[in-house]
Amino acid sequence: MPKKSDRRVEALPAGLRPLLTQRQLETYYGVSDWTVLQWIKGGMPVKRLKTTGQQQKEVRRFDLSAVEAWMAEHDQLVTA
Repeated sequence: MPKKSDRRVEALPAGLRPLLTQRQLETYYGVSDWTVLQWIKGGMPVKRLKTTGQQQKEVRRFDLSAVEAWMAEHDQLVTA
């Protein structure tokens, strides 16, 4: 049986990007959670997903290409 360390990481197919968590988005742009919340209030696109399990709650995820397009449209800080 192969070990976990023997697994190969495959690149994602062209054009396919994972959704980022808020913390990942904060890290990507080097901003605080307050800044991201202000961007959301300003209309930045957010994917709202429901978790499964006993405690169903809503989590935010961000499509980086949609966020970048929104920032370009709204003259927001784009540094990465």
